[in-house]
Amino acid sequence: MAKKKGATGRILHDPVEDRLTPIYPLDLSRIRTIDDIVRAMGQTAYTARQIGDAADVLEAMARDKDCFIVMTLSGALTVGKMGLVFCDLVESGIVKAIVSTGALMAHGLVEATGRSHFRYDPKMDDNELFLAGYNRVYDSLEPEVNLDAVEEVVDHVLQRWPDDEIACSWKLNQRIGEYLARHAKGRGILKSCVKHNVPVFVPAFTDSELGIDFALYQRQRKKEGKPPLRFDPFLDFEHYATTMLATKRMGIMTIGGGVPRNWAQQFGVYAELLARRGYEKIPLKRYNYGLRICPEPVNWGGLSGSTYTEAVSWGKFVPLEEGGRFAEVLDDATVALPLIVGAVLERLGYRYEDGAKPAKNNRPQHK
Repeated sequence: MAKKKGATGRILHDPVEDRLTPIYPLDLSRIRTIDDIVRAMGQTAYTARQIGDAADVLEAMARDKDCFIVMTLSGALTVGKMGLVFCDLVESGIVKAIVSTGALMAHGLVEATGRSHFRYDPKMDDNELFLAGYNRVYDSLEPEVNLDAVEEVVDHVLQRWPDDEIACSWKLNQRIGEYLARHAKGRGILKSCVKHNVPVFVPAFTDSELGIDFALYQRQRKKEGKPPLRFDPFLDFEHYATTMLATKRMGIMTIGGGVPRNWAQQFGVYAELLARRGYEKIPLKRYNYGLRICPEPVNWGGLSGSTYTEAVSWGKFVPLEEGGRFAEVLDDATVALPLIVGAVLERLGYRYEDGAKPAKNNRPQHK
């Protein structure tokens, strides 16, 4: 028998009969692991629920044996000491390509060569920091001597670059990773990437310490009477496109936004134009999964805050009704990222023992 409307016109439903999903208090007495707290957060509300949902999406991506996962990185996250989290994502086999800012890779190179970043004391004057050679990154310091050491590594690589070979960011990052694999004792993003055959693209290459070092090296070549090395960013573009066209399904894990996010996402537009304008006979190639961690909201108007559903309209993502699966976490990545990644690595049985050697059987187990 149909329910009757009340005096105010409302028909009060039973949430159990409507099969609504209940939410629960976070019970700290039941928390033992990172995964425990992330699963519990997923059953609460607000940003905590976003973190729980994001871990579920990342797990689904990692367990999909046909999914090729790209991670895009922006912001000063290696100065923010997230570098080893990125190493874990590469070494566990989850992330298979990286698109990044050059600054993030340069600061990560500082870590990989055994140097440190330091706390900023608010009592310090910024002009005094400049005169002392301490570059401030929010609440942390990057000593200028660290960046001099980065330039030494880049110069070492470039001095051995064949004159007739055109350079691009993924080739340069690969050679730096090879150098680190031979000479660096600690872990580092580029070192992990070269060991696991993960290409690293830096689309805004000149907007970074790496770009500055390349430009200075060109000055040195000119001074020595040598022709400049050629650098072609379209080699990056085509290598990325070729890599993604060969995939069955694609996932993207975006930390921050900016150029790395847009450059990686525009592959869907490129693939659609290849077909529509008659260059290739290919089906639509769109990202099936998306995970975004960034505190920027839509109303600021920047790309970093745009939603995945907006990107559906550009042909970049598979829509939800066709099986697309997305999660967006409006939070500082230094808070959300370790929780999400830590929980998923626990679910996949990946462990990193003693900060030195990957444990046996640490690859994701696809189910």
